[in-house]
Amino acid sequence: MSASIAAPAASAKAPTPLYRSLFAQVVAALILGVAVGMAAPDFAQGLKVLSDAFLKLISMIVAPIVFCVVVHGIAGAGDLKKVGRVGVKALVYFEVMTTVALALGIVLAYLAGPGHGMHIDTATLDAKALGSYADNAHKLQGGGLSAFLLNIIPTTSFDALARNDVLQVLFFAVLFGVGLALVGGPAGEKVTGLIEAVSTVLFKVMGLIVRVAPLGVLGAVAYTVGKYGVGSLKQLLSLVILYYISVALFVFVILGAVMRLAGVSIVKFIAYLREELTIVLGTASSDAVLPQIMRKLEYLGVKKSTVGLVVPTGYSFNLDAFSIYLTLAVVFIAQATGTPLSLGDLLLVLGVSLVTSKGAHGVPGSAIVILAATLNAVPSIPAIGLVLVLSVDWFIGMARALGNLIGNCVATVVVAAWEGDLDRARARQVLDSPAPDMTQIAAEADASPVPQPA
Repeated sequence: MSASIAAPAASAKAPTPLYRSLFAQVVAALILGVAVGMAAPDFAQGLKVLSDAFLKLISMIVAPIVFCVVVHGIAGAGDLKKVGRVGVKALVYFEVMTTVALALGIVLAYLAGPGHGMHIDTATLDAKALGSYADNAHKLQGGGLSAFLLNIIPTTSFDALARNDVLQVLFFAVLFGVGLALVGGPAGEKVTGLIEAVSTVLFKVMGLIVRVAPLGVLGAVAYTVGKYGVGSLKQLLSLVILYYISVALFVFVILGAVMRLAGVSIVKFIAYLREELTIVLGTASSDAVLPQIMRKLEYLGVKKSTVGLVVPTGYSFNLDAFSIYLTLAVVFIAQATGTPLSLGDLLLVLGVSLVTSKGAHGVPGSAIVILAATLNAVPSIPAIGLVLVLSVDWFIGMARALGNLIGNCVATVVVAAWEGDLDRARARQVLDSPAPDMTQIAAEADASPVPQPA
């Protein structure tokens, strides 16, 4: 990754023309996708190739970026005690917020009762619709906690990178970074310099890929509207609306309160990240904005080593909106199929979800896979009820990816503030200024690096 990010510009640079703004291009793609999906549904479904190609491009480069960022973050921090301290604080924060998110899903599902009155007969549901999701769920769940822990350890480091298994890549990157920090000296500095140079190139490549994000958004939105339409959502509309409300409550109330303790406004923070959030909303994937998010957090005044440790780790361990979805969907399926849930069942759902939600990032069809694994651990709920949520999974997935990303960014700021790695004055200055363009951030980073907070 490039050098530390520069302070907010005081230069007289002309603002980026609207037609060249990635934010404006993505919004235009969203609108065009909806229009094409409604006007020509068959043609719109064929545009899915644009979304698939964009997500494959992103998937191609995420694992090596995570490896380089984590290794450089640990080796560059110098003090392994500090690395361990930041890691422990991050994990504590992740577990607390995951538990809160899981509990929020259960509470709101019981208060709103989105599945009541559906009276679904599980015999009428098509088990074939689950396809490979159920198989993947059994593989994920098989062996319980011990299998999950063993799965974190890659067979080989190259296998983890080849399969794009972010959790395994993280594990190897942490070991490699610690080893590199312990080696130190000229040999360690050479490898650290090489890692930084490679990460700089990878970030440039990711920047090129992100420029075609509007095409990915166009394909994804057009396909969804063309295939499902508006009418198909009527029966499950209450679940979709409730989930969006749940994520909004979590972000603005719970995360907002946490951010106030760190001295940062959640509203201004979201406005600052609006370009990246728009891309995530359109593609239902947060991978596409990983490099920009990390640069913007550094630009905000978060120490580079903290960003390099917390953000990639959060992609696997801090899935707040995903956690809300798990418990909300489980209770919804129980209500829709007329399955009564005891307090013991709810506690079991909560406990199992704390484990199954980890490492879900990067698993094909992760939401359905993890939900199936969770349901398989609670025998009283018919797992076939998953068919009910398949048709709206994409719509829910947009808010899920959005909430996960915001939660991850908030976690980075909060852990940095907790550790003393956040320059609050700088953060206020950045958030009170107009949101900078990524081209401007990159240019200022290369031209005028500024020391990070001590």
